[in-house]
Amino acid sequence: MRDQAINRIKSVSEYHKLKGLSSPDHPLISVIDFTTIKNAVDAKNTTFIFDLYAIALKRGFKGKMRYGQQEYDFDEGVLSFIGPGQVFSFDVHLNTNLSGFLILFHPDFLWNTELAKTIKSFEFFNYSVNEALFLSSKEEHTLKVITENIITEYNSNIDEFSQHLIINQLESFLIYSDRFYHRQFLTRKKSSNIIINQFEEVLDDYVNSNQILELGIPTVKFLSHSLNISSNYLSRLLKTLTGKTTQQHIHEKLIDTAKIKLSTTNLSIGEIAMELGFEHSQSFSKLFKAKTNFSPVEFRQSFV
Repeated sequence: MRDQAINRIKSVSEYHKLKGLSSPDHPLISVIDFTTIKNAVDAKNTTFIFDLYAIALKRGFKGKMRYGQQEYDFDEGVLSFIGPGQVFSFDVHLNTNLSGFLILFHPDFLWNTELAKTIKSFEFFNYSVNEALFLSSKEEHTLKVITENIITEYNSNIDEFSQHLIINQLESFLIYSDRFYHRQFLTRKKSSNIIINQFEEVLDDYVNSNQILELGIPTVKFLSHSLNISSNYLSRLLKTLTGKTTQQHIHEKLIDTAKIKLSTTNLSIGEIAMELGFEHSQSFSKLFKAKTNFSPVEFRQSFV
């Protein structure tokens, strides 16, 4: 395993100092123009951990980034998000044409605001997304206008209204980004369908192996962990592209497997329930009835 230097950035000021920039105008938030710093993205074999939130809009990125345990794809997308305490590194040098901006803000900046409570609902701050967000020219312009408003506000005289106004701009930025990621689910179906195919394979393997006997009915958490994405991201992706939640997919798989067992074997209802991970046959029968309008016995009798 290769040795890696680890840079932990604990504050906005520390990042400015690392990059040879002047002190930030606000101690807890900064917007940095990539063209104003050298080596905006560092060489390979360097691992970073930010105790900050980071939002990067990059143009001219020609390399790959490791985000957690997976590769983060910048080939088409330009906007990426990193949450506090997350590990990331760059595998290659980038060219000198890098442009764009980096928004850094400390979690303390959100203290005692609604955004402090809701920011975790934005899945792109988790290890849930393995591709940067692609932006149309219009979408990029929208986010740049919001970013300029943030800069204007913290460059003005900071007063009792400053934090609230900047928080509002940050929240707008995140909500727009959420909308654009939702659009990307629909327009970039190739990569999304790969995840769906992998999900179906993992679910199928689980149901048809000893795992279901040992561990019980598969959970959303188990399946998302197997795919290295968050539970929320998986459910949202499935809901967007298939109209069904992860839990609904799990139930459909169990019912489909149960139908096969009921129609092709002589196993008792209790045995089938056990093989599908149910602790009690009553729970299995209740779910089967809810999904098919038949009890397991009635379904089996229809094949006699």
